[in-house]
Amino acid sequence: MDSLNPESPIAAEPLSTSSPRVWKFWGTAFWGFVVFAAMFLGQLAVVGWFLFRQGGAIDQETFGDAVRHVVSHGLTISLSVITGLPAVALALWIAIRIKGARFSEYLALRGFSWRNLAIGVVALFILVMGWDALSRATGREVEPGFMGDVLKTAREDGALWLLILAFCVAAPITEEFFARGFLYRGWSETFLRVPGAIVLSSLVWTGLHLQYNWYFLGEVFSIGLLLGYLRYRSNSTWLTIILHGLNNLAAVVQTILLTSS
Repeated sequence: MDSLNPESPIAAEPLSTSSPRVWKFWGTAFWGFVVFAAMFLGQLAVVGWFLFRQGGAIDQETFGDAVRHVVSHGLTISLSVITGLPAVALALWIAIRIKGARFSEYLALRGFSWRNLAIGVVALFILVMGWDALSRATGREVEPGFMGDVLKTAREDGALWLLILAFCVAAPITEEFFARGFLYRGWSETFLRVPGAIVLSSLVWTGLHLQYNWYFLGEVFSIGLLLGYLRYRSNSTWLTIILHGLNNLAAVVQTILLTSS
């Protein structure tokens, strides 16, 4: 549905700013931390499993090197991203259930118009191409270096398909449920209002990508602002999930092409 389309009564109907079934600023912040912790523990379980499989080969002196090796491996990253999704979904379900709200309603898991999808695709394409052009103009790499390393190790393990599934499906759902779904919903109904909620949720989302350098963090933040606006415009988190997935798919394909040349 198009939230700016007056002919769409469902989408045009604003969410109640006095609803007691929505976590406000500090409640959203607290549960946001809980959700982040759940995601971290879900991903850490995979790392722990791979370390456990190495058994007695690890001692105190080699533990740090073993951890770095495991967390930089494509298979480990893929599985950790995938296991983070159910952990996040469960934590969000608990937080939303406490308020007595419906999971899909709270996170705005509703349909969207083709017009909003087209606007999102075009805007995202222009934004990403702009950052790529700036990268080339300033002599920077178009893709972050770690992406190539992750892709290489995933290929070696025969897990390229799993990496694509993790980056293009699991990660977008996890991160959009968290940022544009839960954080935006709560913070937009506080003193921050919509603009503040878009900015703050984008900052938190950017903080989930600290594996990048400051330049790519700037790109991530700008994409977060665009997705936040589209979440507001369409009143649909499914739209931002699809756009997020398309962006990640394009990044994976670009990395494949760059590393194959």
